[in-house]
Amino acid sequence: MNNRRPLFITLEGGEGSGKTTMMGRLAAFMQNHSIPYLITREPGGIEIAEKIRSIILDPEHTAMDARTEALLYAAARRQHLVEKVEPALRQGLTVLCDRFVDSSLVYQGYARGLGMEEVWSINQFAIDTRMPDLTLLFDIEPKIGLSRIAANAEREWNRLDMENLTFHEKVREGYLLVAERNPGRIRIVDASKTPAQVEREMNRHLEDAILKDF
Repeated sequence: MNNRRPLFITLEGGEGSGKTTMMGRLAAFMQNHSIPYLITREPGGIEIAEKIRSIILDPEHTAMDARTEALLYAAARRQHLVEKVEPALRQGLTVLCDRFVDSSLVYQGYARGLGMEEVWSINQFAIDTRMPDLTLLFDIEPKIGLSRIAANAEREWNRLDMENLTFHEKVREGYLLVAERNPGRIRIVDASKTPAQVEREMNRHLEDAILKDF
């Protein structure tokens, strides 16, 4: 059990897709299979990146330019990667991260119209060659996701929640496009189902993609 290769696993999805809930259940999967792990998030996970996160997501920063936003995400990503993700992987921990580079490709590249290739070039500089071994994409219709957010009084309210429905529909389109281009890495999970059903579908992907490697 100690010879398992540490993996970098990311969770992606639009607003209200249930990533936070599934992260806890993903951790339970790791525990049940005796896989040492670390949970983190983007933007954030470390002090510097959390401060950048507060700038990016502040509802008062409505004047933020799309390129500024993309550059800030990349900067937070770089610091988080070198300070937390890479050291954890070297220590033999599987890293479970809420969001990574796919979010930038989708939110800034596709939904904001900067271009996926342009945003990818920024992030190549930030991440060097590090990419996730597995990405779980929790897919949900934006109307359903946004209704979940509205019903959850405890959830953090941020600047992205202020975007209109068309923006969130573009986010979903972008994610499905990225998934289509990366079928070996990205596994789509139907996030519109009950939490138990979503967990079962997620676990099937994990068993197929992870356990066979150990």
